[in-house]
Amino acid sequence: MDSVIAVHDLRVSSGGRTLVGPVGFELAHGTTTGLCGPSGVGKSTVLRALVDLLPRGLTRTGELSVLGVPVRYGRADAALRSKVVLVPQTPVVFGGSILDNALFGIRHVVDAPRQLLRERAELALQEAGLWEEVRDRLGSSAQTLSAGQRQRLCLARALALDPAALLLDEPTSALDERSRDTVEGSVAALRGRRTVMLVSHDSSQVERLCDSTVHLEHPMAVQQAAAFS
Repeated sequence: MDSVIAVHDLRVSSGGRTLVGPVGFELAHGTTTGLCGPSGVGKSTVLRALVDLLPRGLTRTGELSVLGVPVRYGRADAALRSKVVLVPQTPVVFGGSILDNALFGIRHVVDAPRQLLRERAELALQEAGLWEEVRDRLGSSAQTLSAGQRQRLCLARALALDPAALLLDEPTSALDERSRDTVEGSVAALRGRRTVMLVSHDSSQVERLCDSTVHLEHPMAVQQAAAFS
């Protein structure tokens, strides 16, 4: 099966000092892969490196390709970030309505009539498991949503782009148990249809949601585990 993302010998450095890596893995179509390891080992940094959004002062080396196309460090653009979409740990909800938020990413990168964009946004809300809760109030402020709903709105915003891969950074870490279970259900529904990399500190969550895992361990060594039996 062809890889959506292929990473070889990825390292993140600061001032010549390697902070993360070497890391190597491949994400196959339709699989959910967990990225695991101790706190501070660099899991979120790896995700940011994949979309060329490292903090100032950090640099990436190694080979990275998306859909078979090499991505050179410092040369990423909006086109890449619409193919590989990072959903951060803290849900970012903008001012405006629920629908405006679902449309936010797609209207910046897809040139199409607003009605078509709206249809894609509504389908994304369904795929993210939020549609039944908001279908009658799409014009309401997104600020009225609960924490779990906000996380699913961010997921819908990413899905509206029809990305090749989703990078989910601790999507349930700040949620209560009920909201966590709802968001987990939305992520589980993507399995087999979307390519997902999930960062989580919860090993039981990874086992529930993921087909395989990539383990980051001190001193910054990595190996890809076989699929769960």
